[in-house]
Formats: sequence, structure tokens, C-alpha cells
Amino acid sequence: MEKLEFIKPDVLDVKAMQELVYEDVENGNILDRNSNEMATTIRSYTAVKLNEQFVGFVAVHIHTVELAEIRSLVVKKEFRGKNIAKLLIEKALFEARHLNLKKMLVLTYKKELFEHFGFEVIEKASLPDTKIWADCIKCKHFPICDEIALTLDI
Repeated sequence: MEKLEFIKPDVLDVKAMQELVYEDVENGNILDRNSNEMATTIRSYTAVKLNEQFVGFVAVHIHTVELAEIRSLVVKKEFRGKNIAKLLIEKALFEARHLNLKKMLVLTYKKELFEHFGFEVIEKASLPDTKIWADCIKCKHFPICDEIALTLDI
């Protein structure tokens, strides 16, 4: 595979990022984020490109001075299984450490992927209320959440 390029996207990339994540939004794996919401949080994203095309991205969303969340991890279907998701998680964890955060949270269907990094399963009841009312309530599966919540001390 050719060399991957990791970038911090800008607002002009929002449309391409939404197209990349469209199928995962439709099937309920990732929350839908409109253009304005993505634009206001664009600094939280790290994207990966190959030949000038997006093949994946991840976001680090800060909840508190100690807690951040890995969000919107997506890799284009034809590039899955090539460790790109792991590289994006590594970038997210590096960023969180750089920001002096203490703990990372993730809600996922891919528990094993995050356990590889030392994440441990937690009860969803321990999630911050701000997470539930700001994000979870928008999910097509709410209130019957079948994602797994995990955290990592960093």
C-alpha cells in the first residue's frame, strides 16, 4: 500500500468526510453530525488520506479537564483490515496525552480493537450525563444501546 498521509482536516473537508461516513451513519454505527456540527468540532479530527482521498478519520472530543472520548472512528470499507483504525487510535491517544488528559472513553461495537490498547469495559451507567443528553439521545438506538463502553487511563 502507498504511503498514508495523516492530516488535521479543515472545514473544506467536511463534505468529503460526511460522504466517507455516510454508510456507517445510515446503519447506526456512527452518529450523524451535520455540516455545522462537524465544522465547529473540526479541530478534534485527525484524518488519513491516500492519493488525496480520505480513507478514514477519528475525533477526540473533550468532556472534562480529565476525560476525552474517541468518536467517529471510521475507515473506508476497502481499507479495513489494514491496521488503519489502529493507527488512528494511536494518533487519538497521542493527542489526548499531549493535552494532558487522564482518561479516554469510547462507545463501540469493536471491543477487541480497543482492548488491544488496554481499554477496559465499564458499565454504561457510569457515563457522564453530559454524554447521554448531548450525544446518546440523538442515536437511532437510544435508549436501547448495544454499544460497549470502554475506558483507558492514560
